[in-house]
Amino acid sequence: MLQIPIMINGLPGNVTSAITAIALKDLRVQVLPYSLTGPEVTKTRHMVEDVEFELVSPADREARIAEIKGRHPYFITVDFTHPLAVNDNADFYCRHSLPFVMGTTGGDRQALTQAVTESSLCAVIAPNMAKQIVGFQAMLEYAATTFKDLFKDYTLSVRESHQAGKADTSGTALAVVDCFKRMGTDFTADRIEMERRPDVQLEKWGIPESFLAGHGWHTYQLTSPDRTVVFEFKHNVNGRDIYAGGTLDAVVFLDRKLSQKERGKTYSMIDVLKG
Repeated sequence: MLQIPIMINGLPGNVTSAITAIALKDLRVQVLPYSLTGPEVTKTRHMVEDVEFELVSPADREARIAEIKGRHPYFITVDFTHPLAVNDNADFYCRHSLPFVMGTTGGDRQALTQAVTESSLCAVIAPNMAKQIVGFQAMLEYAATTFKDLFKDYTLSVRESHQAGKADTSGTALAVVDCFKRMGTDFTADRIEMERRPDVQLEKWGIPESFLAGHGWHTYQLTSPDRTVVFEFKHNVNGRDIYAGGTLDAVVFLDRKLSQKERGKTYSMIDVLKG
């Protein structure tokens, strides 16, 4: 079986390092020893398992990408960088004809999609790469489309907790809230309760200490007007392994679409699951 060459951007970040470690063991892909990184990163090398990766800074990436493409004419880029870099990175990928899987949240998502559709690329763009959570979102999407006003007049509360380094609101929480709003709840995203303090996560949430640096806990509670009925949906993820599996499935899916000469299209993780 031919391995799909991939470049995973975002090292030495924790999420990227965890996904890279799993990708190195996956026989479907060949991980190239380069990673685009942020302006705040000063070191030029980073080890994952026993592989040394060259860290390419924003100042050097234009020159280096030409050299990398000269050695590897085809590869799929995987992006787990920073929310503030989403659109700039996507523009860079489109400019250099680098098909990509975008797991980074944040940024202007409409502009992100538009950049791909106006290019010769295809990309998988998803705020969550965990297949089981994506399936849960698909069920809510079906309910939002089929049972409008199902939770009309119900009160929605949303709590989410992630590691202290996560800069933005959970993209998954935002997507789930959108579904419940379409089912009749009156809720705005600024009411999502975000927790990033390790001491509170440990003492009040009960998150295991070993996963304070990498977790995603979400609770969505709907309460009837007279408070006699409560529905609660919850998904708690410890660690990052669950995201790696979905990411690599997305790479395989995208590689197949590219081999079918698809161009200028964006796909979601729902498309990946269906495919």
